[in-house]
Amino acid sequence: MRVLVIKTSSLGDVVHALPAVTDAAANRRDLHIDWVVEEAFAEIPAMHPAVERVIPVSIRRWRDNWIENFMELAAFVVDLRKQRYDLIVDGQGLVKSAIIAWLAKGPVAGFDEKSAKESVVSRFYLDRLNITPTMHAVERLRTLFAYSLGYELNESLPVFGLLCDRPQKKQLFFLHGTTWESKLWPVEYWKQLVNLAEKNGYEVVMTYGNQVERDRATEIAEASARARVLPPMDLSGITEVIAESSGVVSVDTGLGHLANALDKPLIALYSATSPELTGPCGTNQKVIASSSLDCVPCLRRECQYQPGKLNERHPPCFSGSTPQRVFESLQALIKAEKIVK
Repeated sequence: MRVLVIKTSSLGDVVHALPAVTDAAANRRDLHIDWVVEEAFAEIPAMHPAVERVIPVSIRRWRDNWIENFMELAAFVVDLRKQRYDLIVDGQGLVKSAIIAWLAKGPVAGFDEKSAKESVVSRFYLDRLNITPTMHAVERLRTLFAYSLGYELNESLPVFGLLCDRPQKKQLFFLHGTTWESKLWPVEYWKQLVNLAEKNGYEVVMTYGNQVERDRATEIAEASARARVLPPMDLSGITEVIAESSGVVSVDTGLGHLANALDKPLIALYSATSPELTGPCGTNQKVIASSSLDCVPCLRRECQYQPGKLNERHPPCFSGSTPQRVFESLQALIKAEKIVK
């Protein structure tokens, strides 16, 4: 049975779909799985042993000028339609993913109008699943795959299936960058955390995706001689750095979900978004989120409060996630992992 998975973006959403592929491969031994994904994230499904073929799509780049990129778009459609699929699973639930599913050859399964992110897309699907919107993203996708492919989903923890064996170093990876201002942990907190890491014999590494993140990483690294900013690297390179690190501290960002998928000791710092819907899942991870403000999670890109309005920390929902608490929590996870091993 040949199946096409459509989960194009973002990085965190792509990572969330990995356990569903693991389940499907374990329950249906006859599966051959292909995956359509944005070119920027194509390395992630390629790392999963059950995925045979990755089909890159470039909607994010093409939409800037559809006419200029028409030939490339046409080539993608031709490539997509080379294979007829027994089932196409649209795990995205957006108009763009439904159009891709419609262009491909084969019957399509997805969420129904009450469950999809964009309700109109359910009209594209032959098989539709109604599912509670309060379920974690990973479990939503695991349930969709089980329903579509006809197997019973057990209550086991999700298995992401990424393999990246690297010799472990006494280093911590700090993932400070995110697209929402409301999700940024205060720079002074990062500096204090760097100092705590240095006092306990750790090196700290950071990466960046743009000039703003580079400036922030440089400022944080200046707090310690044992902290450094890595040069730009692709997702495979970042995966290797995560794998060889003793632990990771991350705001709500795609690379944090990648660290979760690699089952690294991970402290995830949540503020404006809900960890119950998209937070890390497993036994080697801990979420530190505020519960003291009625507006949490606000799901706003910018905090509604001005600096100093409620608290000297901004956003104020990070007031409880002090560097000391974060470091002690990470140390506990690292020690627990060593005991298990």
